[in-house]
Amino acid sequence: MEVPGLAHNITSPLSPCEGMIKDLSLDAIQLCERDGSKSQDGSISEMEELPVPQNIKISNITCDSFKICWDMEPRSKERITHYFIDLNKKENKNSNKFKHKDVPTKLVAKAVPLPMTVRGHWFLSPRTEYTVAVQTASKQTDGDYAISEWSEIIEFCTADYSTVHLNQLLEKAEVIAGRMLRFSVFYRNQNKEYFDHARDAQENRMLPSVKDNSGSHGSPISGKLEGIFFSCNTEFNTGKPPQDSPYGRHRFEVGADVLFNPDTNLYFGDFYCMYTAYHYVILVLAPKGSRGDDFCKQRLPALDITNNRFLTCKQDEDAGGSLVFHHAQDVILEVIYTEPLDLALGTVAEISGHQLMSLSTVNAKKDPSCKTCNISVGR
Repeated sequence: MEVPGLAHNITSPLSPCEGMIKDLSLDAIQLCERDGSKSQDGSISEMEELPVPQNIKISNITCDSFKICWDMEPRSKERITHYFIDLNKKENKNSNKFKHKDVPTKLVAKAVPLPMTVRGHWFLSPRTEYTVAVQTASKQTDGDYAISEWSEIIEFCTADYSTVHLNQLLEKAEVIAGRMLRFSVFYRNQNKEYFDHARDAQENRMLPSVKDNSGSHGSPISGKLEGIFFSCNTEFNTGKPPQDSPYGRHRFEVGADVLFNPDTNLYFGDFYCMYTAYHYVILVLAPKGSRGDDFCKQRLPALDITNNRFLTCKQDEDAGGSLVFHHAQDVILEVIYTEPLDLALGTVAEISGHQLMSLSTVNAKKDPSCKTCNISVGR
């Protein structure tokens, strides 16, 4: 169950942030500065009879919440009024868990039936390792606390964004996608050595590789989905791919219908920026029934290939039913194709423009302060 109440009148040294709690959206938990397990001035007293939490269990982990429960000896159990939960980002195995005393990571919650839910995007981020320890406490008539010893330290890792969070990102991306422009090819820029290796060592094929950690920290495809990155954005004045690229002077072009057709599923993967005015949308193209398709079905919002704000494939009845393709004008699309691709299906040629390395998104970190592309969970 959710923690039902907040200890508003905590006066001990473990609770210096009483005033700031009024602004927090979670009424159940108070954030307090981290302190040692023992009081320095005696205002929090030790009482041996308060049971120490044992056998701590973490469950129902999401990107910004978890449930916690533990076992306790029955002695003095009825005297417990509060739980102190020390939550800390895991630095390394040798870190002192009370090293950063200026970081408010101690949670004070009224004692409730276990398990209880800890939820809050201001102190929990997705895909992040944490340590947690627990004390039991008994509030005294003078406002001070008797406390138990700290429990053992437990480690856990928060989860990726769920489809709920990704749909929130999707809705934000739709707002700025802009009008649709027609295009006819997907393209991939790399250096000459990349394509030479594909010909000589990979049977003339480009092979999927694991996506890097660029974009939202909670994206479920980072470090997991295998695919080949393509672009499809065109220059407004020419309707053709730009001649500059941050990824290399050699470009593979393939007809749009080879990768994107009625036998392909389309998924929304991410929406982010890199401290610039440019915003990026990651889409995934997966042939129906492929391994990549199975991966995406479980994790990503599916898009209608004929009707969405980013990338469409439709039959043109006026042109004998041939397929026509459009991409969003006001975002940069990064398209991941999940299967190997034979170079014989397209062409490789050197581009005439520059290699603009500053525009590379390889392992790019998302701007956590951008209001356009962030949602109210850990970044």
